Amino acid sequence: MRHRIWAIGAAALIALAAVPASATADERRDVMFVGNNWDGTVDLLDAADFDKYQRINVVPDLDQRMREMTPDQHAAMLIIRETAGEGNDQLVDDIAVSPDGKTMYVSRPSLGDVAAYEIATGEQVWRTPVEGYRSDHMALSPDGTELAVSATTANIVQLLNPADGSVTGSFPTGDFPHENRYSADGKTLYNATIGRVVMPDDPALDGLKGKRQLTIVDAETQQVRDTIDFGVGIRPFLVTPDGKTMYAQLSFHNGFVEYSLEEKRVTRTVHLPLSEDAQQMKREDYPLDSAHHGLSANADGTKLCDAGTISDYAAIVSVPSLTTDAIVPVGKKPYWAATSPNGQYCFLSNSDSDDISVVDFNGTKETARIPVGDHPQRVRGYAIPTSVLHG
Repeated sequence: MRHRIWAIGAAALIALAAVPASATADERRDVMFVGNNWDGTVDLLDAADFDKYQRINVVPDLDQRMREMTPDQHAAMLIIRETAGEGNDQLVDDIAVSPDGKTMYVSRPSLGDVAAYEIATGEQVWRTPVEGYRSDHMALSPDGTELAVSATTANIVQLLNPADGSVTGSFPTGDFPHENRYSADGKTLYNATIGRVVMPDDPALDGLKGKRQLTIVDAETQQVRDTIDFGVGIRPFLVTPDGKTMYAQLSFHNGFVEYSLEEKRVTRTVHLPLSEDAQQMKREDYPLDSAHHGLSANADGTKLCDAGTISDYAAIVSVPSLTTDAIVPVGKKPYWAATSPNGQYCFLSNSDSDDISVVDFNGTKETARIPVGDHPQRVRGYAIPTSVLHG
C-alpha cells in the first residue's frame, strides 16, 4: 500500500509540474535546466527531443560582486575555490523555476547568494546574500511561495520570498546543510546535512565532520518538528509522498539505503557495483565524500535512478523489490540525477566530461548524450512557456 500511495503522489506531482496553477494560455515545453557550475551559466535542454535552447549567464555581476567583497569574503571565496571547487569558483549550484515558468532562481556558492533571472531575457531580477559565506542546495515549495536555500557555513536553511528575494525566516540544521526537499503536500520541509566534507576522511577522525542529520520542519510555522542523527553524511534523497519512507545516498556508500522515518532506522541497504577504476580508489579520493551522488524516481515511483559517481554509471532499480534492472554506462563523474517532467527519463550531469546523459527508466542503454558547459552539476526539469524559449 505504501508504494501505491507513492505512485499516486508521484503522478500528481508530475501533473502539477506540467500544468502549474498559474499557467497561462502559452504552449509549454518540458525543459531541463542544467547548471554549469564553473562556467556560471545555465543551459536549457528540451526534455523530449534533447535540442538546446538558450544559455543564460548567471554571473553578469561577477566583477561587481568581487569588488564589493570584504577581506573575509574574499578569503572564503578562495577556500571554496581550492576545496569544493577543485581549483575553480563555484558559480551556480542549484536551480528552481517559478510555477509560471518565467523566472529562474539560482544559488551561487562562491558569491554566497541567491539570484533571480527572467528566463526570456536573462536579466537579473533580484539578489539576496545568505548568512555565512556559501549558498548551496535549494527547494521551491509546491505552490511557489517559498524558496529554501542551505547556507552552508552558517549551518542554517534560510527561507526567501521568491517574489523579491526577501528573507522570511530560517531554521537550524546540522553541519553543512545540503539538500532540501518539500513534501508532496507542501506541509513539510526536509533538510539533510553532509558534515564538514573538507575535514580528513580518516575514520579515526570522523568526529571532526560534525553533526550529520535529517531536519524535519513544519513548512507553515517554520519550526523544527524533529531531527534524526544519521552519523554519516546524507547525500541526495527522496521521501515518499506518504512521508513514511526515505531513500538516501550516504557518504562513501556505493548505493543507497531505504530508511523508515516512522521507525527511525535503515530497513534495507542497496549495494551497487564498483567499476575497476573505483575499486582502486582510496576513501580520501572520493569527491567530497561522495561515492554515489544523484537519485531520482520515475513518474509512478516504481523505479529509481542512482548516479554511480565514482563508477561512471546510472543504476536503474525497481521499487519495492529494490532489485537492479540495469547498470547503464554514462559520462565521467555523474554528479546528479533528475527526472524529466513527464517522468520517463533520468538526466544525469557528467561533471568531468561536461555533458548530460539521458537514460530511459525502462531502458538498458543511454538514450542520448548532450554536451553542455563546464562542470554541469544540478539539473532540474520544468514545463516552460514556449514564449520564453529561444535557440
